[in-house]
Amino acid sequence: MMSQRRGIHLDQSELLCKKGCGFYGNTAWQGLCSKCWREENQREKQKQIQEDWALAERLQREEEEAYANRQQRTQSQPSITPFSKFEERKTKEKSSKVNTVTKFFIPSAKTPPKKDGGPFDTQSSPSPSSSVGRHSSVDSDHATREFIDFLKPLKSGREIFKQCRAFTESMVYKRDMGADELSECVQDFYQNLSERLQTQFKGSSDHVENIMDEVEKYMMTRLYKEVFCPETTDDEKKDLAIQKRIRALHWVTIEMLCVPVDEEIPEVSDSVVKAITDVIEMDSKRVPKDKLACITRCSKHIFNAIKVSKKEAASADDFLPTLIYIVLKANPPRLQSNIQYITRFCNPSRLMTGEDGYYFTNLCCAVAFIEKLDGQSLNLSSEEFELYMSGQASPHWPQATGASSCSPGNTALSQVHKRLDLLTGLGERQERVMEKARQLESDLIDWTDEVEQKVQTVLESFPPETEKASATTAGETSAAPSAIDSENVENELLPPPLQPQVFAG
Repeated sequence: MMSQRRGIHLDQSELLCKKGCGFYGNTAWQGLCSKCWREENQREKQKQIQEDWALAERLQREEEEAYANRQQRTQSQPSITPFSKFEERKTKEKSSKVNTVTKFFIPSAKTPPKKDGGPFDTQSSPSPSSSVGRHSSVDSDHATREFIDFLKPLKSGREIFKQCRAFTESMVYKRDMGADELSECVQDFYQNLSERLQTQFKGSSDHVENIMDEVEKYMMTRLYKEVFCPETTDDEKKDLAIQKRIRALHWVTIEMLCVPVDEEIPEVSDSVVKAITDVIEMDSKRVPKDKLACITRCSKHIFNAIKVSKKEAASADDFLPTLIYIVLKANPPRLQSNIQYITRFCNPSRLMTGEDGYYFTNLCCAVAFIEKLDGQSLNLSSEEFELYMSGQASPHWPQATGASSCSPGNTALSQVHKRLDLLTGLGERQERVMEKARQLESDLIDWTDEVEQKVQTVLESFPPETEKASATTAGETSAAPSAIDSENVENELLPPPLQPQVFAG
């Protein structure tokens, strides 16, 4: 029975980091948490740097040996001096390329010159034209004022502001870097600043988290257009792919996903609408923390809808299918870009622990499930699944006795399917009527031709009798008027009869 099937199941251990550190993992990090991912990435990068160094040193030695050999040949053959100058210039270019190997992995130290003003100098240094409009935008200015007001009571507030401002300005000159490199720079800054704050505010981790939240809000508001869905990534392509995928899955219903939600209950229906609104609203936020807050509110509305429908607390097996159903109904804009943006630039401690990290990990799992959804997951055959995905057929759902099957959403969907089937039947009937009309038209044309041929045959068979009858009829008709006319003439010519006269006595 479909109602007894639990096709979507996710063990809680699958949400945790694969290395067993106890933090939440992420599909974008191959199931690792941000800490383990950074450590793994650092090890790979250090290994790559060492290999590049070894390669650079070997190339350098080979170039030096080749240059020394050329110099010896040049001294013995002065006539090839121009070629030796060319080789020397080539060697210098090669040396400069070798030196850039180490610079590739070192963050750029170029920062625009700064003027030391008041305690919180908000004047930005010269920057490219594309960033001038961004830094002068209303949102950026508002975030800067709020950040300054937050830091004023702190003794080290001026230093924190200067570091954050310098870092955001330096990021403008790294726009050509890949998204992973930009993420690494931001995450390094978060980690270094957090460690310094923990040293300064010992025993006050909540205070440090509050400061880091404000730092994230200030920096990401200013860098949003720079780092959200950058051109160096395929985030936009992934957005279009998942959006098209969700549209193709419009026929998936509550019964298929085993969602324990009864939308006939007004409170449940209201919670579902709020959950859809929250996950759509995520795209309108600029700060990763605010985007996570939308996901958290959406998840809480889901838990409330399940609790009211089942009249008991929801479990993880109930939550994930319902979240998938909400995502399918909402089809949030730029879903993959928002997930990648949160993954790359959110405060790592927020993703590793707490309810925000838990709900975000479930959202990533829901998106991964939608991308890999097949007929087996929905208790359908592969042929039926392909027909429904291509739009060549629509499923017919029986009216079950469960609460969820009687919901207004399911009833409306059933009516849509019935009307689609009715339209299909009407279309077939219209085709049959048109075919019969075309056949009737052909029969009428044939009958008309047949009658014309018969009439022509009859006319050709009796031509003399027809002409004589016509002539006789014409003579009789002309003679009658002549007789009448002569009689009238005689009457007019003869005098009127005499009438007896009576004389009076």
